[in-house]
Amino acid sequence: MMRRKVSLLAAAAGLLCASVMGAAHAQETPVKGGTLNMIAQPEPPMLMVGLNTQGPTLYVAGQIYQSLLTYGTDLKPLPSLAKSWTISPDGLTYTFTLQDNVKWHDGKPFTADDVVFTADKFLREAHPRWRLIATTYVESITSPAPNQVVFKLKKPFSAFLHAFELSSFPIIPKHLYDGTDYRTNPANQTPIGTGPFKLKEWKRGSYIHLVRNEDYWKPGKPYLDELYFRIIPDAASRAVAFEKGTVDVLRGGDVEGFEVRRLVKLKDVENTTSGWESYAPLVFMQMNMRNQPFANKAVRQAVMHAIDREFIVKNIFFGLGKVATGPIASTTLYYSKDVPAYPFDMAKAKKLVTESGLNPAEHTIRLMPLPYGSMWDRMSEYVKQQIEQLGFKVTIQGTDAGGWSQNTSDFNFDLTFNFTYQYGDPALGVARHYLSNNVIKGTPYGNNQNYLNPKVDELFSTAAGAVNKEEAAKAYAEAQKIIVDDVALGWLFEMHNVTINRKKVKNLVTTGIGLNQYMDEVWISK
Repeated sequence: MMRRKVSLLAAAAGLLCASVMGAAHAQETPVKGGTLNMIAQPEPPMLMVGLNTQGPTLYVAGQIYQSLLTYGTDLKPLPSLAKSWTISPDGLTYTFTLQDNVKWHDGKPFTADDVVFTADKFLREAHPRWRLIATTYVESITSPAPNQVVFKLKKPFSAFLHAFELSSFPIIPKHLYDGTDYRTNPANQTPIGTGPFKLKEWKRGSYIHLVRNEDYWKPGKPYLDELYFRIIPDAASRAVAFEKGTVDVLRGGDVEGFEVRRLVKLKDVENTTSGWESYAPLVFMQMNMRNQPFANKAVRQAVMHAIDREFIVKNIFFGLGKVATGPIASTTLYYSKDVPAYPFDMAKAKKLVTESGLNPAEHTIRLMPLPYGSMWDRMSEYVKQQIEQLGFKVTIQGTDAGGWSQNTSDFNFDLTFNFTYQYGDPALGVARHYLSNNVIKGTPYGNNQNYLNPKVDELFSTAAGAVNKEEAAKAYAEAQKIIVDDVALGWLFEMHNVTINRKKVKNLVTTGIGLNQYMDEVWISK
């Protein structure tokens, strides 16, 4: 598969453009051996991707765990642990045939029972996105043969075949988890998957070391001997590590935006924005509607007008983004621009606060930053400054990645930031943040803000079960208008992530899930 290579223009706020790599690399013969050095930023709270789907966890655990499918840059499904699949004419029965001779890292055989356990027990309890799909659409999950799994749906769900990306459906070993408390299982500390690499050592605060899985189900792969994910808390030090060759790969967010512009110009370095097609990450503010002042719609609208989102993109994230207009990214299916607009207008923001009937001086807002680096910290400081101009008192409550996840999961926040992955279809990546039946403690990726609107529930249900794209588009368009008017979330910008790597690293980004794809095809040129 050809990779898209991009260069960064030094002018015009770091705008990206794509160019096509020459065919020479594709003609090279892979070489076995070598060590690939990357960065885990911030250090993940755990590597059990069935319980935690934060970005750093996915990045590392994507080498350990696998799902039934993966997805190309065109978002079409590709084989992973399922080598083939069929869909019945009525769209209600999905049959997956599994790969042969797959073993877990502890030597136990991988079978259809693991998939059924994962889908019908583990993820139903532990994974809000799958729980929502399973509860709403799945009638039964069976294994008529050791290498076959059949999902029967209650009703059509057009996005179902896109529900098997790694973070959505990581397959868990039944023999280690069945009958246990999933969240306290000791196996969470020593993750066992089917992927090309196994956990060798995790030296907290220093590195995570993975080594080749010698019993990997793809003969002769992976090519690499080992992977190191370096823990480097300081952004400037991360840039230096790449510049000096200590690190071979930088993913989006590893370094500051201004460093991206500099590092892509280094000798023997290449960069790409490919690999984010499935995710299309969209950054938003989450305002807890359980309490005032954010229970008041006028206040939420005021906050949107008080924040200059163009300023955030251009000056805080160095042009690596595009202002969002609503819940669906502009690159995603069913996006509609026909929604209410919230231009930066401080006078209008103050007027809305007055109309809300609240006295802002009586409310202190706890703002919890997303702990992913200095750009996120600066955005928090900017938002604090803007909201305080409306008369509210704002206190910043910093925490680490684990603390952020816990507080958001427990609804213990007034205002925080997050970014949603779209997963190629709004039914998978978008609806979960707005459906009233997805207000569930225990995950930071559901309807944590407590947005409740029966009409929106109905529209998302209609769109997901639509028999044609026209019907779905109509329902999604109406839902977007309502959600944006309600300010169900405070949408900020669509992220443009850049992967930077040494040219010696081959086949690094080959699918629509990018660096979260298991790296069994990656090799290092000698």
